[in-house]
Amino acid sequence: MEKIYYGNNQHQFGELRLPEGDGPHPVAVVIHGGFWRSEYGIEQINAVAENLAENGWATWNIEYRRVGHGGGSWPGTLLDVAHATDYVRTLADTYPLQLNNVVTIGHSAGGHLALWLAGRHRLPESSELHTREPLNIKSAVSLAGVLDLRMMHKVHDIRNKAVGGEPNNPTADLLGGSPEEVPSRYNEASPSALLPLDVTQVLVHGALDVHVPIGISQHYYREAEEFGDFVKLVELPNAEHFMVVDPSTEAWAEVLEEMELLK
Repeated sequence: MEKIYYGNNQHQFGELRLPEGDGPHPVAVVIHGGFWRSEYGIEQINAVAENLAENGWATWNIEYRRVGHGGGSWPGTLLDVAHATDYVRTLADTYPLQLNNVVTIGHSAGGHLALWLAGRHRLPESSELHTREPLNIKSAVSLAGVLDLRMMHKVHDIRNKAVGGEPNNPTADLLGGSPEEVPSRYNEASPSALLPLDVTQVLVHGALDVHVPIGISQHYYREAEEFGDFVKLVELPNAEHFMVVDPSTEAWAEVLEEMELLK
């Protein structure tokens, strides 16, 4: 494993792992979750990056500025993952990587970012998130991903009213407000609002997930199909939120099967 900085900030780095063999290797851009918050970092998904590397993938496990970091939230969090992904081109100058087979794979909030990366080529030039010549993504994999930011905002609103106490809405924290307050940000940051992505998409979600309801993936799947995207939904009846990123589980074995098909 090699730690490589794609920017000047302490959080703008990735960890590159290469599989055995000469390559060139298919590339998995691995993105951790944690509702985009500073207290949750890259170590959450190290086991996934390591396991994918053991199974033939070059993995670029990326870190990024998050809510609570200077320059994090809107637009820094999204721009960081964009720049980290585009940096794969630079890595390919030194390492044996297949630039024609780059897959983004993320968990929870990282699932949101994985599909957003696959759809950001649809952003208007006027967007704060627009970057020139984004790296072509062949496939995107969401593991219990937050694929509809408006819906996730609503879920947290409902929970807040049910339990009371201090308001807690990570989606609003990321984007700097509610869908009513900053509608354009939800349009530009939510994968569901960027459909069709014109990229192969695989959604894996456990039915027992209490952090990100499976209904978000189900709704997104129906929308993506209606737009004509190639999208596959893998529902795991016995899995909760974290099983899909635990290499010791049957849930992860199913994820690995899907990844094998994308090589």
